[in-house]
Amino acid sequence: MAYDLEAFCRDTRAALKSGAPLEDNLAKVAGHLSLLLKNPEFVASAFNEDTPPGKEERYHDPELDFYVQAHTQRAGKSGTPHSHGESWAIYGNATSFTRMTEWRRVNPESEEAVVLEATETYELHPGDTRVYGPGVIHSTAHPEKAWVIRICGTDLDAIPRYHFRKMRDRILEKA
Repeated sequence: MAYDLEAFCRDTRAALKSGAPLEDNLAKVAGHLSLLLKNPEFVASAFNEDTPPGKEERYHDPELDFYVQAHTQRAGKSGTPHSHGESWAIYGNATSFTRMTEWRRVNPESEEAVVLEATETYELHPGDTRVYGPGVIHSTAHPEKAWVIRICGTDLDAIPRYHFRKMRDRILEKA
């Protein structure tokens, strides 16, 4: 039997309840997500060509408060730098690719405006996953239409998070 959403959620619960350090638990969840994304039956159940851009909740664990979300990203969509606040997230691609950039703040936190510098840029292809721990600033770009699964440690809309503000914050350009 192919690895499915039910097995993934069961394994995610077990990993998060294991008592191991969060970093180790999230690495396990990312590995399980990779297995799930390689199951064409799961991908077909989560997405189809008629799925409009946006996100759809596929699972919420009420005890541990993690979410499994299916995101349909339109071609040409680029997000601004952001973090998930005190939560974590794991991204994984089901189709196409996501260009990810990780950022770091280079000016003192005492300054209101934020100055960011890119630290790493890479692509997530089908089956690839990546963990973003609490406070990690990153951005996404989708040159092509992409189907992405994101696992979050809580409802991200209910917590404070960092969002890049173009009129206030600044990105240092590479020379």
